[in-house]
Amino acid sequence: MEQGLRLRHLSAGYPKRKVIEDLNVPHLPRGKITVLLGPNGCGKSTLLRALAGLSKGQGELWLNGEELMTQPFARRAQRVVYLPQTLPAGVHLHVLESIIVAQRASGGLHSASGEAEIMHLLVQLGIAHLAMRYLDQLSGGQKQLVGLAQSLIRRPELLLLDEPLSALDLNYQFHVMDLVRRETQLRDIVTVVVVHDINIALRHADHALMLKDGKLLADGAPSQVITPDTLAQVYGVRGRIEHCSQGMPQVMIDGLVAESLI
Repeated sequence: MEQGLRLRHLSAGYPKRKVIEDLNVPHLPRGKITVLLGPNGCGKSTLLRALAGLSKGQGELWLNGEELMTQPFARRAQRVVYLPQTLPAGVHLHVLESIIVAQRASGGLHSASGEAEIMHLLVQLGIAHLAMRYLDQLSGGQKQLVGLAQSLIRRPELLLLDEPLSALDLNYQFHVMDLVRRETQLRDIVTVVVVHDINIALRHADHALMLKDGKLLADGAPSQVITPDTLAQVYGVRGRIEHCSQGMPQVMIDGLVAESLI
């Protein structure tokens, strides 16, 4: 059975306008983080929602050898978990209660061992002290961390994270990406993360897709996808890849390309 995620001739968007059209991605690996890159409006969130079955798509989606498009939504929701950019308005539940609800939604039964797993996850995320706080009392960043805990506790085969770092400070950005990488490897799942920070992609990702106008411009290792040429084509900037004193690659932006080149 083929492992990982494969997209064939995928189209998605709005009834009168396709945002993603005839997208083909040969293979997104299990146990690896794939980052989804591209400018605002290029179709990143549309693609994640189509993968999750939250917006209508056409084409084929193969996950670990099974076609997702033909599966009932309830079955698909057990296998695929999507964390949006903006979480729903906080309900009056404790953090711990909300994660128990997420655990049950995936078919898990609440037990002492299940609660221990939840608390271990909260400790890893650095939010164990929030377990008995109400969701509607949390900051935006704290809510994102709780949303990530709710997503991971469901043990998905495909984890879709839409800008999970947007409300987090530098410390938590690094911490969350490090945790997501460990959990992705440990659980051997396919993880797709939308990020805007190119340097986070270079440091934390194993694989990268770069979109422009709903089309796939580049697919491969981050160092192969993020180049001066793709930065110019996709973002309209003159950039270069330098290495710091510890050997880590980072993008340096020198200016904008001429309008005629964009």
